[in-house]
Amino acid sequence: MLDDKMLEKMLEKKVWAVVGVNENTEKYGNMIYKKLKRYGYKVYPVNPKYQEIEGEKCYSHLSLLPEKPDVVNMVVSPKIGKSIIEEAANLGIEYIWLQPGTYNEEIINLIDEKSINAVKACVLMSLN
Repeated sequence: MLDDKMLEKMLEKKVWAVVGVNENTEKYGNMIYKKLKRYGYKVYPVNPKYQEIEGEKCYSHLSLLPEKPDVVNMVVSPKIGKSIIEEAANLGIEYIWLQPGTYNEEIINLIDEKSINAVKACVLMSLN
């Protein structure tokens, strides 16, 4: 799960969804969204609480995105994350990036069960 090769492979993917993005510039969801965009990624914000983030349309679910993301970056609690992983698996999304604090044993087991590739790392630290 903490495979450097997998981490590098995910960073090479250019279409991402950030689940748990928000408007608060002090929160990780917002920082991650903006940093990925700054690094040239195509990033879709996903959070049912918002209509838009940073002037871009925000989506309530992964299934509503205009295209399937290569990588889903999770910035939500494990309680919410379970349904996100189920949805990602149903959509055929192969890569999940788990930010610190977004996973527990149940999340890891579900990812393994669904045969999804995942890394546990902070994308803010990985993009340098």
